[in-house]
Amino acid sequence: MTTTEIRTGETTSNATSFDTHHDLVAALLRAATAHGEHEQRTGGYDENWPDWYAAYMVAEQAGTELPT
Repeated sequence: MTTTEIRTGETTSNATSFDTHHDLVAALLRAATAHGEHEQRTGGYDENWPDWYAAYMVAEQAGTELPT
């Protein structure tokens, strides 16, 4: 985990965590929906889906650009 101090008392982190089982399930379902749209756009099965899901979930939690 990398943490960078922005201002006194404020930090940002690239760590991804979920408070509850339900939160993780909800994130996986959002990633699954977005990944289905990704596969439709690319025209086929994505063998690298675990990496795509992970990138999506990390970006979503960080508030950064989501993979398409």
